[in-house]
Amino acid sequence: MNRVLLAGLFVILTAVNSSAADKPNILWLTSEDHGPEMGCYGDELAVTPYVDALAKKGMLFDLAWSCAPVCAPARTTIITGMYPPSIGGQHMRSMVSLPEHVQFYPWYLKQAGYYTTNNSKQDYNVKKTEQGWDVSSNKAHYRNRGEGQPFFAIFNVTISHESKIRTRPHEKVLDPAKVRVPAYHPDNAESRQDWAQYYDIVSRADKLAGERLAELDQAGLTDDTIVFYYGDHGSGMSRSKRWPYNSGLSVPMVVFFPKKWEHLAPKEYKTGGTSDRLVNFVDLAPTVLSLAGVKPPKHMQGHAFAGKYQQSKPKYMFGFRDRMDERYDFIRTATDGRYHYIRNFNPHFIYGQYVAYNFVTPSTAAWKRDYLAGELNEAQSAYWQLKPTEELYDLETDPDEVNNLVDSKEHQAILKELRGALYGWCEEIRDVGFLPEGEIHSRSADTSPYEMGHDDKRYPFPKIFEAADKATHRDEESLGLMVNYLKDSDSAVRYWGAVGLLNRGRIAYAKQADALRSCMEDESPYVQIAGAYALAKYGKGEDVRLATDHLLSLTEWNASRPVFVALTALNAVDKLDGKAAHALADIKALPRKNGASPDRRYNGYVNQVLGKVIKDLEE
Repeated sequence: MNRVLLAGLFVILTAVNSSAADKPNILWLTSEDHGPEMGCYGDELAVTPYVDALAKKGMLFDLAWSCAPVCAPARTTIITGMYPPSIGGQHMRSMVSLPEHVQFYPWYLKQAGYYTTNNSKQDYNVKKTEQGWDVSSNKAHYRNRGEGQPFFAIFNVTISHESKIRTRPHEKVLDPAKVRVPAYHPDNAESRQDWAQYYDIVSRADKLAGERLAELDQAGLTDDTIVFYYGDHGSGMSRSKRWPYNSGLSVPMVVFFPKKWEHLAPKEYKTGGTSDRLVNFVDLAPTVLSLAGVKPPKHMQGHAFAGKYQQSKPKYMFGFRDRMDERYDFIRTATDGRYHYIRNFNPHFIYGQYVAYNFVTPSTAAWKRDYLAGELNEAQSAYWQLKPTEELYDLETDPDEVNNLVDSKEHQAILKELRGALYGWCEEIRDVGFLPEGEIHSRSADTSPYEMGHDDKRYPFPKIFEAADKATHRDEESLGLMVNYLKDSDSAVRYWGAVGLLNRGRIAYAKQADALRSCMEDESPYVQIAGAYALAKYGKGEDVRLATDHLLSLTEWNASRPVFVALTALNAVDKLDGKAAHALADIKALPRKNGASPDRRYNGYVNQVLGKVIKDLEE
């Protein structure tokens, strides 16, 4: 046995044999789909006595972000301590590989002697055989640890999940007449009931947290245990969940350090206090390792905010949104705590794309109904319209984020600052989201997306990013540049050239129709789709029929065509306002299932778009 292996075994055995007195117990209480609508955050409608009490004896963070406004990428951020766009795990259920040296954070805790339990949700977008949990199930509990062994335990509750907002019948607690309807939502009966029901289910989540805290106390462990309480992203209401506005990213984050372990607390920790430190989910893994006395590995991209290795406060926080279930989008965000900058890299899509799971919620369907009836004001209508390239909001004066300050003269300095911070972050983490989803997989077929993303030959980030940046503005002067991008040797640059023409709409067809036609000859199916979509949507005459038929030819998911191509093409067909009606019979014959995908749930994504296309064409 070599010396390195012996040394490693010695470290592990020493850690395992260390007593609980040497390391703190760590308990995470988490709940799904709810933001800081809690009493401790000053919400007067919230009934959350247990978490409020925890905050009174502990501390809360004024602004904590989930990084992603939906569960799987948010959890991927936590479990890896890395931004999903840097590892290719930003798309729902993408199930990408990680480099061999990257372990989930519980693995490091386990090596340090901790008994690690997760009760019970995982739902990560990355693959890893050894996840680091001693037990991960609805039976997992710290009580089953070895004698004298410190524990790290998660208890996650789903009672506040989006699906519970629409559960009927519901025993009303909060009077819907009392809720504050955000400026972006219509003030109708459905909005009021769903918001009131949301508050009711958050109260239930709070009660369950209280039961776990009481259980800890009854076991005599409160004085030995550091406790975290947080939600996994913003509320399940539309324009919160799935959307990287502050309402989708902001979560409650409450921490409690007993006297015994206050030396590990954040430097600003004060009983009943608050912290203005910006906390992001990418910070949780390095923080919990730091609390356990483990130095966070260099690949982790967050900042430990407590423990032996805690770091200084970051100046900015970052967020993202990519494909959510069956719908593609591409957004990156940054905040300094007051101002929130949003960069839309798919401004040719409306905000409120049809996501089947979301449209079951009564307030979502009613919002679209009222929009189509012409009953909404400008702020309420924006969700159903094309996005601007950039957005900037003052969270202090405009918490609902309805007053875009991008064109405000007095805000140009902060706009430039946050834009620069965001662009620098994209470059620093080597954001692979600037590739079509299918190319993330194909370019990293024999490695991981993270390693591919750091290989300049496989992923020439600077020129791809430049093309994406230029493509997603709408200036007519750059039409020639878009055409030049179509000649590049890299398929991603060509893709952004096609998107640039699509994004410029009718003027692109009027002045560069030949370039759009040439896209359909490109060897990249993603270039073909973007070009054909632009021709079909904004073209005239024979171009419309040819482009529509070309899109339809790419919708079949088969052995030679990846699911990403079929799903992207189907998304485009769905946005053609009935122009594919002549092919309804062929569309109905398309396969609904196929085994060739990263995860079986892709069958559902394809089926959801297909179902909507067929229903719309039949109507």
